Amino acid sequence: MRVVLLSVLLLLPLGALAGQHKPGEVVIERGTVELEPGTRVNYELGTLYVPESRRNPKSRLIGVGFARLKAPRPTGAPPVFWLPGGPGLSVLGSLIDNDAAGKGRLRSWLTFGAVGDLVVLEQRGFTRRGEMLEAANFATPLDRPASVKEDAEAMRAVARKAIAENPEKDLSGYDISEFVADVDALRRALGYSKISLFGGSFGSQWSLAVMRLHPEIVARAVLSGVEPLNNGYDMPSHVFGALQRIAYDADRDAGLAPYRPEGGVMEAVRTLHRRFAEGPVRVQVRDSEGKERTVVLGAEDLQLAMNSHTQEGEQWPAFILSLYHGHYEDWARETIAGRAAGKTKLIGPLIDSSLGVTAEREHQLRTDPAVALLGTWNFESNIASAGDWPTQDMGDALRKPVPSPIPVVFVHGDWDTSTPIDNTLGLLPFFPNGHAIQVHRGGHDGTFYLLRNEPAAKSAVYEFLRTGKTAGLPHEVTLPVPGFPLPSFAPPSAGTKAGPGTPPSRGSP
Repeated sequence: MRVVLLSVLLLLPLGALAGQHKPGEVVIERGTVELEPGTRVNYELGTLYVPESRRNPKSRLIGVGFARLKAPRPTGAPPVFWLPGGPGLSVLGSLIDNDAAGKGRLRSWLTFGAVGDLVVLEQRGFTRRGEMLEAANFATPLDRPASVKEDAEAMRAVARKAIAENPEKDLSGYDISEFVADVDALRRALGYSKISLFGGSFGSQWSLAVMRLHPEIVARAVLSGVEPLNNGYDMPSHVFGALQRIAYDADRDAGLAPYRPEGGVMEAVRTLHRRFAEGPVRVQVRDSEGKERTVVLGAEDLQLAMNSHTQEGEQWPAFILSLYHGHYEDWARETIAGRAAGKTKLIGPLIDSSLGVTAEREHQLRTDPAVALLGTWNFESNIASAGDWPTQDMGDALRKPVPSPIPVVFVHGDWDTSTPIDNTLGLLPFFPNGHAIQVHRGGHDGTFYLLRNEPAAKSAVYEFLRTGKTAGLPHEVTLPVPGFPLPSFAPPSAGTKAGPGTPPSRGSP
């Protein structure tokens, strides 16, 4: 493959460049960034040109961004390919924008220099070096409760709208097999025979797909927040299990004691479920602009809130206890913002609908006992709209796990409500050379953040990436009990805690 080196000052539009290049070609700009005063870091920022759909011989070329930080000295180890999560996480701003957040990420990238070269590949369809495919979604009325069925119909409408608004694009080219082919194309263009993979959340799912479709190119992998190819939609009882583990520690927190009902945080959840089964509430609040708004919150809104990733980990008990005591204001503001029109990153539903689930797993999802508390929000819209998106169904042969000899270190927190730890526990038997690190009280975080209090374990992970050796890797890590935030109101007086019926008059029925 041809590699074109450009000055960092070359600023030709990517669309113009695409017409001048061939599939599999890369254009690389070399630059430096000042990390601290007097400390400059060399990097390569590049664009990989690939067909939008490899199944179409007449497909247009699109750009996919990547960065490479070369190791200070050769190590003999395969390069680490760091695959971002999401789908729809763009990370090259760490170099392009040179802001404080980017410098923090850059510092973490530099630590891979002890292993070898680091290559960060962005996602086709959501990359600063190519296109950011988005479509406007529709506002949801505030005068009636949320409905998962209406949400599914809205997703179908978004799919039709996205196709109609992008006639020049082949949206069928945004399935997981094309993401995998991009990894292999970049590997070949940069001249690597084998690579190691590093990814969390969707980045782990992407990595698992690379290992399935191109096992011959993967030396080893480190995955966190693991999302197997058949587990794009979380099992409700697995999510609920993570919430129960959070509640266990919250029930022993002295600061939350005045707010807890007898029976603890989970009794508050059960009370809320019974309360909203009796009917919705109307809540009047001032929104972020100071305007008075009224929103109707019902049983399915409560299910959606239980699935919300904005109230994860140690934040979740205070959120639930606030609702238990009838303080719906913050929830109402969050709901008003969530029901407003916005943008949908197209690669999310394009990939998720294409991967889908096996019929057996869909049956488990729909009949899971925790559906009564969490609903079907996690999967309903994607399953309902799968036929509306143009990406092909990837089939059960890809979705179902198969034995793999590739050495993999799995790092997973048992407070993870986005990709529950059950994902790793179910996948581990298929990796005879796998090693799992269970992080008690760990959330949906990356490997090195989960291991932030374990320097020896972090060093062992780098050693594994460099040599494949697993000596020094723990099987279990325990994080300290966090300081649980308190609800934003004073504790209720003794004997005035909310019961199973009508709450205090924060939201009028």
